Amino acid sequence: MRVLGTASYGWGILCSRALLCVCLAIPFGRALGQDEPGSQPAQTPAPQPSPQPSGKEGNPKPDEPSKDEKPQEKEEKKDEGANPAEAVKNLGTAALLKARDWESGLLTGVYVEKGRPLVSVTVQQRREIYLEQTLASPGAYLKRMFTAGIDQARGAPTQWDDGWGGYAERFASREGQFIAANSLAALGNAALKYEPRYDQCRCRGFWPRTRHAIVRNFLTYNQSEQELRPQWGLYGGSFGGGLVSTAWKPHPRNAFAEGGRAMLGQAGYGALLNFFIEFSTDFNRKIGSRRK
Repeated sequence: MRVLGTASYGWGILCSRALLCVCLAIPFGRALGQDEPGSQPAQTPAPQPSPQPSGKEGNPKPDEPSKDEKPQEKEEKKDEGANPAEAVKNLGTAALLKARDWESGLLTGVYVEKGRPLVSVTVQQRREIYLEQTLASPGAYLKRMFTAGIDQARGAPTQWDDGWGGYAERFASREGQFIAANSLAALGNAALKYEPRYDQCRCRGFWPRTRHAIVRNFLTYNQSEQELRPQWGLYGGSFGGGLVSTAWKPHPRNAFAEGGRAMLGQAGYGALLNFFIEFSTDFNRKIGSRRK
């Protein structure tokens, strides 16, 4: 009985140890199976795409454009390959039309159009008007070139030659005198709070508008934009510009005579410029400029 009990006890221990080894081997084997490079995880099957209708059934394929789209593509390609000469011609026509708009300020400078009310300008606006009329407008330089050409034809001053060197001296002289006169006029108008711009006449008819252009060369509005005052700033600036120009002109020279001639020039040239501004819109319409 004792031998049988001992044998049973030994078999029980052996069985329990074998069972323990089997339990440990199962998870260890699974881990080894997952770490093997050839093993791949299970993947869910991808959804099958729905069948597309074939081209035989009358529907166009996705990669091919329909018949209605082909003419449009041809038109786009035709526009992209347009003649460059035609494009240059269109740009040139647009530039000429823009150049004809004198009332835009290219030649006439800053002014108040007929349909706009007169409003007193601020200090900042005065500064902008001064820069536009003196330095930023192409018309300011074209006017000096024109007056320098007149001086060249008259041979004044006689000490300067008749070639391009003499013309350059006359142009520089006119430009310096103009900048000095305009600067003094701007300071005078700012101190008196006078209107520095020309305003187109609200009237009709050639003679009323011509009279308005001439009168505005000698009279301007004060801060109220209703009461007229003499152009003290404008003619004071012209006289001062004539005085300053004697600093570089050759001898003999007379400062007061130069100032007086500058005031006479402002009387004639200023009235002509106002006349040009007054009728510039009408001139543009006659030559076919577009309406704004």
